[in-house]
Amino acid sequence: MKAIAVTDDGLSWQPHPDLPGPDEDEVRIRVAWAGVNRADLMQKAGQYPPPPGASDILGLEISGTIAEVGANVTHFKAGDPVCALLTGGGYASQVVVAAAQVLPIPQGLDLKQAAALPEVFATAWLNLYMEAALVPGQRVLLHAAASGLGTAVIQLARAMGNPVFATAGSDDKLALCRRLGADATWNRHQGSFVDAVKDWGGVDMVLDPVGGSYIGEDQKVLEPGGRIVLIGLMGGLKAEVDLGLMLVKRQRLIGSTLRAQPVAVKGEILDALYEVVWPKLSSGEISPVIDQAWPVVEADKALAYVQNNSNAGKVLLQMPSST
Repeated sequence: MKAIAVTDDGLSWQPHPDLPGPDEDEVRIRVAWAGVNRADLMQKAGQYPPPPGASDILGLEISGTIAEVGANVTHFKAGDPVCALLTGGGYASQVVVAAAQVLPIPQGLDLKQAAALPEVFATAWLNLYMEAALVPGQRVLLHAAASGLGTAVIQLARAMGNPVFATAGSDDKLALCRRLGADATWNRHQGSFVDAVKDWGGVDMVLDPVGGSYIGEDQKVLEPGGRIVLIGLMGGLKAEVDLGLMLVKRQRLIGSTLRAQPVAVKGEILDALYEVVWPKLSSGEISPVIDQAWPVVEADKALAYVQNNSNAGKVLLQMPSST
């Protein structure tokens, strides 16, 4: 097999020892496409090491074709087109992953589109409907809303009956958010979002990949019982929290990561996606949003594009057809 290695000169597509397995509850997948996520940037920079036992190869989601199944796996067979949520290892020609973290491709979608699904929709489901326990009618403030995750969150929340206020860094990105179903938007270059969100009526939840100074601002727009779910640190590691406001308004600040969740939890999330989200993808009510794709040998360019916040939607890497 081949895989991306992090070297002193950048990212290099090079030979890698074949993976062992699959074990009885795992499958081996020939990778066609891999999704790029900001977590990959953090890992490349040495700021987000993989959990114990996980592959140190970059990449948290892929699509491809089943090559081999473990003895206990009965719902997949060799040749099935699938997509998978990974703990690592996606920038490679093959992966071995727990079958619980694999889903068939939604009807009507191809392998390229399917690679844009697992990480973002699993993250969206985990944080909106498990961590924050949103119910229909509750309102969401979403930062970095034109990211791959953001475009998934907007569509999922709209489909589930949760209005979204979206913030992003350009008018073009905000226009995309509105096309996807965001009810209101704010350009972060215009200053604080607080007054605009209050005028909109406040929110019951904030999905925040920024952290830093945003946390104190998030608090100001929460309704009583509101939740801030922190999923990233783009704005820094330190925040000033108004504990009085948190106490009086019964606010909750929740830290959340998907990658380190056990297989059982990831399986629960993917089961929910298959039941609730996959039919909406097949019907066209929800669609993957893909910005750009590069061949995996140009992974450096793809990661730089995401690092510069240039993308509106998912960025993908294509594996060589010969692998």
